[in-house]
Amino acid sequence: MLSKTLQDGLSDYRIGDTIRTLRLKKKIGLVELGKHTGLSPALLSKIERGRLFPTLPTLLRIALVFGVGLEFFFAGARENPLVAVVRKDQRVQLPDRPGARDVTYRFESLDYPATERRFSCYYAEFFPIAPDKLRPHEHPGVEFIYTIEGTLSVHMGVDEHALAVGDSMYFDSTVPHAYRRSGGRT
Repeated sequence: MLSKTLQDGLSDYRIGDTIRTLRLKKKIGLVELGKHTGLSPALLSKIERGRLFPTLPTLLRIALVFGVGLEFFFAGARENPLVAVVRKDQRVQLPDRPGARDVTYRFESLDYPATERRFSCYYAEFFPIAPDKLRPHEHPGVEFIYTIEGTLSVHMGVDEHALAVGDSMYFDSTVPHAYRRSGGRT
């Protein structure tokens, strides 16, 4: 079962409507499309009506019948400019270590409903609990940090960068890095 957030995100692409439009343009019925794809007409009907979202292999079967690539269903999916509003009380909050009793920081996604985003934005709070040892992590992309309050130390290899209020830092996040709150408050 998909969450409402995932259902809403997938619905924005209107894949079922696109398939139906292609099918009607080619004057192909559901039974005939089913013969070409190996999918049942009932399944195809559910996909067209938005009651079921196809997996990528299923969507590729359909795309091959119409001579289009997968990108056809996703490129230009938005007719309107991308706008995503996230209310403060609706942010998705995640701890640094799910299930841990004492977390050193918590971060909140500021842009989770935005599709096609080029970067992700988070608000993080670092708590007075000092970690036993820093746990460096790495991931594809880049990070941009802006310090709103307090002091944050960013560790990258043997280097430590102390960021005070108003300081910012941009770095390649494929380099192992870790964070530590400095000072006595969150």
